[in-house]
Amino acid sequence: MSSSEVRDVRKCRRGRIELTVVYLITFACYGNHLHGGESGSVDRLHNAPGTPILEVDSGRAAFEAELMDQAPYHLDQTRRDAVLETIQEVCVHRGWSLLAAHVRSNHVHAVVEAEVPPERVMGDFKAYASRRLNRMSLDAPNRKRWARHGSTRWLSKPQHVSAAVQYVVTEQGEPMSVFVSHQL
Repeated sequence: MSSSEVRDVRKCRRGRIELTVVYLITFACYGNHLHGGESGSVDRLHNAPGTPILEVDSGRAAFEAELMDQAPYHLDQTRRDAVLETIQEVCVHRGWSLLAAHVRSNHVHAVVEAEVPPERVMGDFKAYASRRLNRMSLDAPNRKRWARHGSTRWLSKPQHVSAAVQYVVTEQGEPMSVFVSHQL
């Protein structure tokens, strides 16, 4: 499917009509992007497209830091590559189309086309990446790697998909572990 075609297409699978939607999925590593921190974050009340991120609130950030029972988690190159490879494998296994992904040292972005809710996509990415990292034995078995939830934006227009891919691939600073689909 070309990027000029609308991605909200109907597919028939196993006798059902399913709506395929493109999402921008973002999730942070554990202990990064605390609410009120200088790195910026959103909460349930500040998570609508076009709305500003939370203002810096050192008291709130300090409170959240005190609640943490492990140090913040960071992904080195080996871990980033493993997470990216896992995201690609999950998409192939689930029949989802990965359009772009960028695994950074403290967060992950992915633009993915799927026929399931975005929370399922994000949950699968986190779960399978954690399993892969556990098999690599680079961290303690009980290591917390991911922040609770993340951002799940629906991309309903081709220009939104293109903008999200550009944001993920070219607007994150120095490239780390990056994937761009040849479908674009």
